Amino acid sequence: MTKELSEEAAAHHHHGKDYEDPPPAPLLDFGELKLWSFYRALIAEFIATLLFLYVTVATVIGHKKLSTADHCDGVGILGIAWAFGGMIFILVYCTAGISGGHINPAVTFGLFLARKVSLIRAVAYIVAQSLGAICGVGLVKAFMRSFYNRLGGGANSVNTGYNNGTALGAEIIGTFVLVYTVFSATDPKRSARDSHVPVLAPLPIGFAVFMVHLATIPITGTGINPARSFGAAVIYNNGKVWDDHWIFWVGPMVGAAAAAAYHQYILRAAAIKALGSFRSSATN
Repeated sequence: MTKELSEEAAAHHHHGKDYEDPPPAPLLDFGELKLWSFYRALIAEFIATLLFLYVTVATVIGHKKLSTADHCDGVGILGIAWAFGGMIFILVYCTAGISGGHINPAVTFGLFLARKVSLIRAVAYIVAQSLGAICGVGLVKAFMRSFYNRLGGGANSVNTGYNNGTALGAEIIGTFVLVYTVFSATDPKRSARDSHVPVLAPLPIGFAVFMVHLATIPITGTGINPARSFGAAVIYNNGKVWDDHWIFWVGPMVGAAAAAAYHQYILRAAAIKALGSFRSSATN
C-alpha cells in the first residue's frame, strides 16, 4: 500500500494532478458573517427546503386523501418516492451554485465532517433548513386543512410491525446511501477522471433519494432528512411522532458520518496520505 501511494505521489509530482481538491474549510470562519454570499446561501437553503416540504408533504396528503375517498391508491409509494427524488433533483440543480444545494441537515453534517463547510456555515444551514421545513409543512396544512391532521400530516414515525432498532437501522443505511452519493457525485477526482462521461450531480442525488424512499417508506415513511422530519413533527404535533422523533435525527447523522468517513478515509485514503506526508516530513 505504501509503495503504491509513493508511486502515485511520484506520478503526480512529475505529471501534475488532473484535478485539484479544494482546501479544507476552517472550523470557525467568522469572515463569512461579513459576506452577502453567506446570507444569500442561507436564503437559498431556506426557500429550497420550504419548497421541498411543501411539494412532498402535499403529495403524501393527496395520496392518502384519494386512497381514503374512493379506495384507489392515489400516486402510490412509487409516486411519493418520485416526488421526493424529483424535488431533490430540481432543487439541488437550482441551488448548487449558490449554497451547494444541501437541503438536508444530514448532508450538511457529512460535508462539515469532511471539512467541506465551516462549523458556522453548517449550523446556520441546519437552522435555515429546519425553519424552511416548518414553513413548507405549514403551507400544506393551510391549504389542505380539512385533511392534514386526519391523514397523518406527512409526519415520520415508526410504522406498525417494526421496532425502533429496525427503524434506526433503516434511517442509517438510507442516509448513508444518500450522503455517499453526494460525495461521489461532487468528487473533483471523479469529475476529472470521467470527464468523457458527463454527470449532472443532482441527477444521481435525486435518484438516491428516490430509491431509498422505495425501500424505507414501509418502515418509517422515510426520513433521511432531519429537517423534513422536524418540520412535519412541529406542524402535526402528535405524541407518537415526537416519541419516535429522535430516530430521525440520530439515524441520519450516524449515516452521514459513516458515509463521510467511508468516502474520505477509505475511498480517497485521506488518513493514509496524511500519514505518508507526516512520515515524509519527519525523514526530511
